[in-house]
Amino acid sequence: MRNVTLIGLALAATSLTSLPAAAQQAGTMSVQEELAQMRAEMAALSGRVATLEGELEQTKAELEQERARNAQLTQPAAPVAVAVAPAAEPGAEIEFKGAPEISADGGWSFKPRGRIQADAGFISAPDSTGAADGFGSNLRRARIGMQGDIPGGFGYKFEVDFAGDQVTLADAILTYEGKGVDISIGQHNNFQSLEELTSSLHTSFIERAAFTDAFGFERRLGISVEFGVGDVSVQAGAFSDNISDLPGKEHSFDGRVVYAPKFGDGQLHLGASVHYADTDSNNVRYRQRPLVNFTSERFVNTGNLAAESEFGYGAEAAFISGRFHVAGEAFWQNVDRPGALADPTFFGGYAEAGVFLTSGDSRGYKGGTFNRIKPASPVGEGGIGAIQFNVRYDHLDLNDAGITGGKQNGYFASLVWTPTDYTRFLVNYGRLEYTDAVLPETSGNRDYSVDVVGVRAQVDF
Repeated sequence: MRNVTLIGLALAATSLTSLPAAAQQAGTMSVQEELAQMRAEMAALSGRVATLEGELEQTKAELEQERARNAQLTQPAAPVAVAVAPAAEPGAEIEFKGAPEISADGGWSFKPRGRIQADAGFISAPDSTGAADGFGSNLRRARIGMQGDIPGGFGYKFEVDFAGDQVTLADAILTYEGKGVDISIGQHNNFQSLEELTSSLHTSFIERAAFTDAFGFERRLGISVEFGVGDVSVQAGAFSDNISDLPGKEHSFDGRVVYAPKFGDGQLHLGASVHYADTDSNNVRYRQRPLVNFTSERFVNTGNLAAESEFGYGAEAAFISGRFHVAGEAFWQNVDRPGALADPTFFGGYAEAGVFLTSGDSRGYKGGTFNRIKPASPVGEGGIGAIQFNVRYDHLDLNDAGITGGKQNGYFASLVWTPTDYTRFLVNYGRLEYTDAVLPETSGNRDYSVDVVGVRAQVDF
């Protein structure tokens, strides 16, 4: 636009300079001479215009070159090949599995762990028994701890429980993983029962089957070995007492064998266990609460029995197929009493079945026990989590050889909602029918029923 204006000014200037000259010569020049002069001036003007047009085209070309240079300056620089040395191996890596798990060079790892289980509910017992009933609640478990690996195939697990206004040691284990053999030293579970070895995080009901508590299954200080071949695994160990009861002279031996083959998508579990304990205290006591832990009432109780040893043995079976599962156990506990006293054998067992009401969900299984439920459509990812319904018949018989500890028959139902891998909510109902209960009614009747409702909120990491 600036060059077009210059051309116009040039033309105007040429016309103005030529007009006075033409006027001065008009009187003395002929018409032919005037026309010739005008032609010459027009020719000069045409040349001037041609020159200006050339300058305009040159200016346009320069502008296009300038635009091209500006465009190149605004474009990202072309990648430059630079030789980069291979990155050094990182000193530590962090993964998230419910909590941060830190792994370092050389076989080190560290992961915090913990759980919170808060329970509440109601118990309804006959008034004339004098049993404490009504509403109850407690913090069932509040654990914090750590676990990890140590170079050389070693590992550790340590966990403390703060529930019940006191601090108790749950697990304190040093482990070693060899070729097909695992060794554990410290306070850990004995090898008694599928139900007992399944973590409380993954059970179908708020509490485990009655016989597991009644017969005193608990963690003890000891050493154990586990090894497996194909679908068969064998566990055995020697133990003293629970660490809270030390020092003590009681010692026990436990063993368990599990056969767990796959059948297509189905998982079969068959197992058997044996237990022997030499009692240092010279007495044992077997008793049990009605389904929930927030009551201290026991309607079945042998009281203290003089005993030199106890010998138990059990059988277990389970099957998982898609959303369905079934499980059952039986356990016999024999007491060797001193002198001529008769030796009673007490019995406990259960049978349960469960189904997931949500598509794609199934009960977890790993290492000879039930494991974590992982919802196919968890909350937070567009789903509602996993919803499971379970029923169970639970039996405990503490009557034998002149001992009247009572019989407890439990009919239970549970609804379990697992919104995410690490959260669960449970609602349980139980009707417990007693024969020879240790708390009689005022009429002397010892055969009656107790109703229980329990709920739990749970989170772990």
